[in-house]
Amino acid sequence: MSKSNGQLSPAGVWALAAGGMVGGGIYTVLGVAIAVAGQWTWFSFLFTGIIALCSAYSYVFLSNKFSKSGGAFAFLEKVENESLAGGLSWLLILGYILTISVYAYAFGHYISFSFHGSTLIIRILAAAILLLLIGLNLLGVGKLTRVEIVIVSLNLLVLLILGIYGVSNWDQPQLIAGMEPRPFWSGIFGGAAIFMAFEGFQLLSYEYDKIKEPGKYFMPVLLLAVTFVILVYILVALGATFLGGAANMINFKQIALSVAAMKAIGTPGIIVMTIAAGLATAAAINSTLFSTSNLSRKIADKNELPKWFDHTNSHDVPDRAVIMWGTLAAVFAVIGSLSSLVEAASLVFLITFGIVNWLAYKEEGSKKWIPIIGIAFGAITAIALLFRLLIARPWSLAFLLALMFIIIFVRPYILKRIS
Repeated sequence: MSKSNGQLSPAGVWALAAGGMVGGGIYTVLGVAIAVAGQWTWFSFLFTGIIALCSAYSYVFLSNKFSKSGGAFAFLEKVENESLAGGLSWLLILGYILTISVYAYAFGHYISFSFHGSTLIIRILAAAILLLLIGLNLLGVGKLTRVEIVIVSLNLLVLLILGIYGVSNWDQPQLIAGMEPRPFWSGIFGGAAIFMAFEGFQLLSYEYDKIKEPGKYFMPVLLLAVTFVILVYILVALGATFLGGAANMINFKQIALSVAAMKAIGTPGIIVMTIAAGLATAAAINSTLFSTSNLSRKIADKNELPKWFDHTNSHDVPDRAVIMWGTLAAVFAVIGSLSSLVEAASLVFLITFGIVNWLAYKEEGSKKWIPIIGIAFGAITAIALLFRLLIARPWSLAFLLALMFIIIFVRPYILKRIS
């Protein structure tokens, strides 16, 4: 059962945390990681997984300490750093919009691949799934916990079967088939490029007040979920590449897992993976859009977003936030590329997790070493990603830096003028 007396049970917390990461993560980033890290892709997931694990500890520690829902925004409010809280809230919303667009992009590619659709069909499908989920959220059915848990369970089963089957057919040359071997340090750059695959667990910090006995269960359950996902990512990264070959994973990075499933069992594999990917990415879009819109309402209520976002419809849904963020995500999904979207979102969440780890370090007493590891590994990963963006995608980096400039320096002026 996912709920008891209206509360999330430990099993429900575990499923939603794992699903928040896996739901869009591995389906969207595997090919991107292989293109950067080659045979060290498994290390990419391990290295960034350590950052996620330390950050999960920090999120739970701060949630338990302050006994408050709201994630990083609420933590910064509690330590009376309202200026940073406001700036981070805008940055978080940008990260969530980019993440939703990545999920929609992946949805369009996986569904289209099953019937050989064109590029136009891919974009239409990406926009269509967002339009559908915007509508469902506006009708007040944006959070379907039991449905999400069922989807997560089926998803994990499919991924585990694929990963185990692939690893059972161990074929190490496939890790570099059709490409030049990569040096060991490329694993760090690969992890930097796909860090967003781990961001979903922190959506549970927005549901803190709904978790059953959070002081007792939240920490072990969330850390267990993150550890499990790290292992699943490593298993699938190896198994899928053994089946499909590195070059195929790169050439078809938008639907890498469908390629691996097709190599494994042919057409049935494509069908199963299409269904799994479609459900996973749709659920991830729905959950992220729901959480982002409700976070926006809380932020607007604190005057860190225009009051316009505080509006709700007859279903008590922050309708303007749902429409605004869903529409922006649809635009990014239609005009963006997978690698650019994934890397931009990864940078945003590296910054966010760094701030949360820093707060935990300041507030923690006996286990400061945990957030310190998160800060150190996160800083290494962020520097690697900035270097990669500077060399490979300077315009994407310039766009991101411009947005950050607006968030830091222009945001206070905008809020003052509106108020």
